[in-house]
Amino acid sequence: MCAMQRLHQDMIDSTAATEHRVCGMSCSPCVGPPAPTANRTRRPLLGPSWFAAVMGTGIVANAAVTLPRSFHGLRTAAMVVWLGAALLLLLLAVAYLRQRALRLHSGDPVTAQFFGAPPMALLTVGSGALLLGHRLIGLEAALDVGWVLWSLGTVLGLVTACTVPYLMVTRHRFAPDAAFGGWLMPVVPPMVSAATGALLVPHAPAGQVRLALLLGCYAMLGLGLVSALLVLAMIYGRLVHHEAPTGTVVPTVWIGAGALGQSVTALGALAAVAPSALPAPYAGGAAVFALLGGIVVWGFAMLWLVLATGLTVRAIRAGLPFAPTWWSFIFPVGACVTATGALAARTGSEVFVWMAVVFYGLLVIAWVVVAGHSLRHAARHVWRRPVGGHAHRGTVEPEGR
Repeated sequence: MCAMQRLHQDMIDSTAATEHRVCGMSCSPCVGPPAPTANRTRRPLLGPSWFAAVMGTGIVANAAVTLPRSFHGLRTAAMVVWLGAALLLLLLAVAYLRQRALRLHSGDPVTAQFFGAPPMALLTVGSGALLLGHRLIGLEAALDVGWVLWSLGTVLGLVTACTVPYLMVTRHRFAPDAAFGGWLMPVVPPMVSAATGALLVPHAPAGQVRLALLLGCYAMLGLGLVSALLVLAMIYGRLVHHEAPTGTVVPTVWIGAGALGQSVTALGALAAVAPSALPAPYAGGAAVFALLGGIVVWGFAMLWLVLATGLTVRAIRAGLPFAPTWWSFIFPVGACVTATGALAARTGSEVFVWMAVVFYGLLVIAWVVVAGHSLRHAARHVWRRPVGGHAHRGTVEPEGR
């Protein structure tokens, strides 16, 4: 048991160091007061960025259901992966809550950005219960789990989307070149709520309740999409006016493609259930909006994906050390899978069909690589720690050593 505890602690011990170094590694030092703590030698072992591992694992399972081509045994494998994501969510949630580090993390201008990861982890696992879990626990239990996790994830996501920008305006201070992909994390959860909430619309009571749920999902889609576009403009300005990002901040550039892909997914999912709540003219308009608007945003997502790929190849050539930010590769590619699959289902285009399949193959490969690095990172740190080591170390060793 002690060995397992050390494994868990060492796997996440470097989170705070990585998140505090993100700005510096991108030549974007954060300017402002330090985190409100008097003892810098004692830092929480678990940062919110590790919930991206749940997001990435969950999207591997969920995206398998949305593929326009079915493959033998894929859904069974996806259900196993979803169970792993659910277990990981439970372990991380318990570990994070036991730390009582919310105030400390909210005071840090970089770590606070990753508060968007826990609500999206809840939403991803909740949607997996509806898409895959019903085969294991039954439809009624799956709906209960889906409603609970969606409600909790939506509330936390809305709080994050409002609170973190407020802290950035009133409390945190940043250098002109401080913008990075992590700034998207607080504003993306409402879009994930919109996409996953569409799965619950047909199960809501008919009438005003179902209509309110559908319109609320569209409102959250607008909240997240417009906010994401504003942040993307700041990130693009940072990229063209300052030095290109390097090191472990590079994977966060991929979050832009994930935000755009998630909006396309939400448009398609909401249009599919709109006829059950909206009158005929508007339900048809939702379908048109999902098709034309979805293709337009998907095109922008592909541009951002190419840009992120180029920056990543450049960083790999220079030597890209492992960090929790590597999980930023996974969910965005999964969002591109679900977005492309939604357009394939709406248009019948074989181009979209095979692009979705190719994206999913790349998603699985990336997930295996990142998960493998995470496990090796944890095992290496457990091996290096002395048996009598303390839970909190006075210094934090660099990532990748």
